[in-house]
Amino acid sequence: MHLSFTLPGKLILINQTNILHLLKIIMMIIIGITGTLGAGKGTIVEYLLNEKGFTHFSVRKFITREIIKRHLPVNRDSMVVVANNLRATHSPSYITDCLYAEAMITGNNCVIESIRTPGEVESLRKRGNFTLFAVDADPKVRYQRIKERQSETDQISFEIFIANEAREMTSTDPNHQNLRKCIEMADYVFDNDGSICELESAVDDVLVEIGIKS
Repeated sequence: MHLSFTLPGKLILINQTNILHLLKIIMMIIIGITGTLGAGKGTIVEYLLNEKGFTHFSVRKFITREIIKRHLPVNRDSMVVVANNLRATHSPSYITDCLYAEAMITGNNCVIESIRTPGEVESLRKRGNFTLFAVDADPKVRYQRIKERQSETDQISFEIFIANEAREMTSTDPNHQNLRKCIEMADYVFDNDGSICELESAVDDVLVEIGIKS
């Protein structure tokens, strides 16, 4: 006799060769990361990858691939426009649903960075084993951090930095970024005005709470 279960767009038959993979999927933990620009989302991701063995799925990389396909410049304006277009064309949770499906194939604990719409949060929560982390810090601290990382989309003035963030903080359109609401929906919120060690310690305490051993 064969049993079956479904992943998005796929029927999986259960037999002796894939039962162990099924058990891994059942035990998987998916962590989503949201937060303000330059707050430390990447720092948390690096800690989960390097210290806890998580697999990383990036909304930013997903959108960047689509920007390149469309022959657009890789900058924050393109990121926002293309992301909003994908959500409007498919669904508000389209991007993270695609990444979640990829994560399920791995059978590992995974982190999805970064969650930007309430629809993404709601969709991921329906799938189970999902915890949302949010991170924030003082705007001047965050601006200095993005200047130091020298990303292609981060070479901007402080005034543009603040304006970009304001544009992404709230929206009544379910297909547009609404970071403020995502942060409000988070299971855990980290204040990252301090050191990396302090942030990692706070994250580790939460990981123990949700069942990941230190």
